[in-house]
Amino acid sequence: MARFGATDRMSSSGGPALFVLGGARSGKSRYAQKWVEERAGAQQLQPVYVATAQAFDVEMAERIDRHRQDRGAEWITVEAPLDIPSALVAEAAAGRILLVDCLTLWLSNVMLAEREVEASCEELLAALSSCGCEVALVSNEVGLSIVPDNPLGRRFRDEQGRLNQRIAEASQAVVFVAAGLPLKLK
Repeated sequence: MARFGATDRMSSSGGPALFVLGGARSGKSRYAQKWVEERAGAQQLQPVYVATAQAFDVEMAERIDRHRQDRGAEWITVEAPLDIPSALVAEAAAGRILLVDCLTLWLSNVMLAEREVEASCEELLAALSSCGCEVALVSNEVGLSIVPDNPLGRRFRDEQGRLNQRIAEASQAVVFVAAGLPLKLK
């Protein structure tokens, strides 16, 4: 298993321990999962997966099932497509380590549910700052693609970029993954 260097010595206070960014299919979720599994094994922690995806079709349901099988039975899975802050409060405890995957789906869920984006992001950041265990978060870097051709797409890209910046600032370590290769940014 890969060694993760300086991020091995992080404390559980002061915000997320790890924030992993990358494009679609870049390997970011796999990197974050291995990071959590290594820490869980070394420190005898219970890994908890906070899932934001929703199965609106057969293909997505199959994808969710495949990811669940890949994680294995040692993981607890919590479905939180809209309310990550409450999931963090409920699941954060001594002896646990959390993986939130992914903020991109969560933000799109928030926007499509017509919730106030800024207030939702503030709630998320507040929950992360008071979390009683280490948390790793995954998000897509959406700013490297073409400019969306519609107002909703442009608004989503802008809101995701702002959220990613705020999470990166609050995180103890930030890693960008491209083609399965991690690049430590912070």
